[in-house]
Amino acid sequence: MEALSARINSLPVSATLAMAAKARELKNEGIDVIGLSLGEPDFNTPEFIKDAAIQAVNDNYNAYSPVDGYADLKQAITTKFKRDNGLEYAANQIVVSTGAKQSIANVCMVLLNPGDEVLLPAPYWVSYSAIATLAEAKSTIIPTSIDNDFKITPEQLEAAITPKTKLIMFNSPNNPSGTIYTEEEYRALGKVLEKHPDIYIMSDEIYEHINYGTPHFSIAAIPELYDRTITVNGVAKAFAMTGWRIGYIGAPAWIAKACNKMQGQITSGANCIAQRATITALEAPVSNIQYMVDEFQSRRKLIIELLSAIPGFRMNEPEGAFYVFPDVSYYFGKTMKGKTINDASDFALYLLEEAHVATVTGDAFGNGDCIRISYAASVENIKEAIARIAKALA
Repeated sequence: MEALSARINSLPVSATLAMAAKARELKNEGIDVIGLSLGEPDFNTPEFIKDAAIQAVNDNYNAYSPVDGYADLKQAITTKFKRDNGLEYAANQIVVSTGAKQSIANVCMVLLNPGDEVLLPAPYWVSYSAIATLAEAKSTIIPTSIDNDFKITPEQLEAAITPKTKLIMFNSPNNPSGTIYTEEEYRALGKVLEKHPDIYIMSDEIYEHINYGTPHFSIAAIPELYDRTITVNGVAKAFAMTGWRIGYIGAPAWIAKACNKMQGQITSGANCIAQRATITALEAPVSNIQYMVDEFQSRRKLIIELLSAIPGFRMNEPEGAFYVFPDVSYYFGKTMKGKTINDASDFALYLLEEAHVATVTGDAFGNGDCIRISYAASVENIKEAIARIAKALA
């Protein structure tokens, strides 16, 4: 331990991956664990995308790709941004990376200096704060609760800004809460940010297509904020391509150039076959993946009904993504089967050990009252998991 760098010692383990690993350990012991902890569609990658990958193999795509992505993939991304988001990006504003997680890491590494402050509206995706820590910046959490649908207000944003604030990270539809900021809400927050021209905005839109009716709005579509917004996206969630590892950014050209330089020293270009398949995914009409969104929507209805029947679960109705983020603070301080539940971490561990259902503590997302439950699982597994939870808490 002593020989390890302060950098790695200060870095927390990803709570979602840690919970998945714990669940796997129990499975290896022969225990039937239902995993509702990972944010991973349980669909197969659509056939038309797989066919494109097979074609790329047969076309002998096997050499190093350009660090920032193939030219025709970057063209497909600029077309997608225009079509879906009303955003105009040129090829030199696009960088393709090994998953949106690398895209976010690149952005933090090229923008943040030691001591800079990063604003995180909570709940936030687990890796935001960890990546900011890695960049030697300080995270400032802006809290929300289920009572305001997990959204920050312009007043809260204004109050959180200091002379050291360099970056704010937005994520809509949100992981873990499923909350979506409307255009009106983003414009109100944008009015605050317009007054602070030294603050950059990272908008993580990986769940944009997993959306149940609130129109998706990109913050970069606000003209006054375009020049300092980095739009992050990828194919993992909407196209069931988590393991293909393709993410990308649209950003001011100077930031894209810096991300390209950073990536050139760490991984170079993303997987060549996955890039070819991504061209096909992005060029296809969005309606091609609607069947997955429809299925997630019906599972959302099911899981909310089932969880709402359990005492002490306070729910909101998520507008997007495939998670529910119930407030379970009702159980804090209670003792069940000899175990005292002090917080959400204890509660999630109790569910894993007693109900054999893997969830994730809200502590990891900056909200200690809640747990994240993924409904990217079969209807059968959702029904069985919630029945087990109800029994373990009865």
